[in-house]
Amino acid sequence: MPKPLTLYLAAPRGFCAGVDRAIKIVEMAIEKWGAPVYVRHEIVHNKFVVDGLRAKGAVFVEELEDCPTDRPVIFSAHGVPKSVPAEAKKRHMIYVDATCPLVAKVHMEAERHSDNGLQMVMIGHAGHPETIGTMGQLPEGEVLLVETEADVAALTTRDPDRLAFITQTTLSVDDTAGIVTALKAQFPTIVGPHKEDICYATTNRQEAVKALAKRTDTLLVIGAPNSSNSRRLVEVGQKAGCAYSQLVERATNIDWAALEGITSIGISAGASAPEELVNEVVDAFKSRYDVTVELVETAQENVEFKVPRILRT
Repeated sequence: MPKPLTLYLAAPRGFCAGVDRAIKIVEMAIEKWGAPVYVRHEIVHNKFVVDGLRAKGAVFVEELEDCPTDRPVIFSAHGVPKSVPAEAKKRHMIYVDATCPLVAKVHMEAERHSDNGLQMVMIGHAGHPETIGTMGQLPEGEVLLVETEADVAALTTRDPDRLAFITQTTLSVDDTAGIVTALKAQFPTIVGPHKEDICYATTNRQEAVKALAKRTDTLLVIGAPNSSNSRRLVEVGQKAGCAYSQLVERATNIDWAALEGITSIGISAGASAPEELVNEVVDAFKSRYDVTVELVETAQENVEFKVPRILRT
């Protein structure tokens, strides 16, 4: 007789509007121009999604020079430095920018502050495509990157009274708050965003995980190891009281031995993880336990972003 298990399912979880739009852009481009369509970097950070699009005719490359000039190229949802579309134009390529509109909003914010003579401080993760894309909106040296409160203390700025800050959209809300406090303490005149840069989907998913942590001390987050927002969910779960918080790409990655003896578990998914993988994980539990599923809903999402005009005409 299988043991009973209560499975708490986070809502919202999984795909956000920006990821939905990016995937749609690749599918519509293949429909419009036929295969192959080239994509610079993973369109979103999820192997399952990337493999699915590859099977439909998308070719994923690291750099623009890896693309032939006679085929369309798509820029990933994380955004790209200004030099990339400039290079595509120079090569007379058809390109479609799948940058999430909420990331594009941060890009415009950075430019606006720069036009007003302010040097930018970006809170983000070094080497993440979104950070590279955002810092690449302005000339070298105009955006200073900080990852921790200690980085803030070590900042050397051009003029401490002429600063503004922006953030990567997929950070931990709580960790970022600490860095913002440190920035404001060190640079009292620093200008912040009109509205939070951390996107609604990241915030909502983190709140849902905190709600799961009130009911269970075991959490699985479905997502890719290179997905910033998925990894933040694991950290949020740990801090909120889920002593066992793990990231799994899919059901085959679950460490069943580590879950020996559990009576409840929380399940969430990063913004680039499809619902298919959530169902796969739930089914894996159902095959081993007598499962009761409870939805833990903390917000409802109805955000939708239009695809670029080039695909609508």
